[in-house]
Amino acid sequence: MTATHHHPIVPRSQWLAARQALLAREKELSRQQDQLAAERRALPWVRVDKPYTFDTTAGPRTLAQLFDGRRQLLVQHFMFGPGWEQGCPSCSYMADHIDGMNIHLANRDITLVVVSRAPLDQIERFRQRMGWRFQWVSSLGSDFNHDYGVSFTTEQVARGEVPYNYTVQRFPAEEAPGISVFHKEPGEVSEVFHTYSTYGRGVEVMMGTYPLIDLTPVGRNEPNPEYTMDWVRHHDRYEGAAPFQPAPSPLVAPAQASGATAGGCCHAKA
Repeated sequence: MTATHHHPIVPRSQWLAARQALLAREKELSRQQDQLAAERRALPWVRVDKPYTFDTTAGPRTLAQLFDGRRQLLVQHFMFGPGWEQGCPSCSYMADHIDGMNIHLANRDITLVVVSRAPLDQIERFRQRMGWRFQWVSSLGSDFNHDYGVSFTTEQVARGEVPYNYTVQRFPAEEAPGISVFHKEPGEVSEVFHTYSTYGRGVEVMMGTYPLIDLTPVGRNEPNPEYTMDWVRHHDRYEGAAPFQPAPSPLVAPAQASGATAGGCCHAKA
């Protein structure tokens, strides 16, 4: 038996035995994930009593109106604050997966909306640059981001006492990533309920590229333990990347450029 790239080279029969042993563990993990999903669905709900209003390309909309006639609403909390030149690269990595998923989510009675505190014109400028077509709304002027644990005050960040991911911890920015889930029955006056939120590595559920990377021999190969995703770039910033066809926007002309100052990101730099 010889080694290539530090991996043993074995006969097919020996590889098959090792693969079958790993398959047993993979099936065990799948069953555990199914059980966790069932426990997640069984969580109690919280009624959303506070009125939130979002700025959208179709005008102001309430949280209930963001459901777009469906019973379930998924919200990506996208790190993009007022005055930032561009959105967080890691949140952009998440968002790159949305447009292909949306038709399938809609078929399962789910609407997915991206929410940031940046003003809508700033959002639309960046969305156009990235070629995205999903709905992205601004929560600027509301408590939505703070109430759902993804925006913090300057004082909280300076003290190292940021309430994120169900604990108080140090955090390098005033914006953080997350995913929240809401439910309402059809009808204009139906109540809205908060059913689930996940943060930190929980947001990897939107990063469909990662499971494919995890199948390969090299894997993620992320050497920076402090910011594991510092390799991620906006998809138009990778070397040799082809420019995306700009998405149409009712707010921003294609030639308009951003004059905002650069923002920060807790995971990676532009």
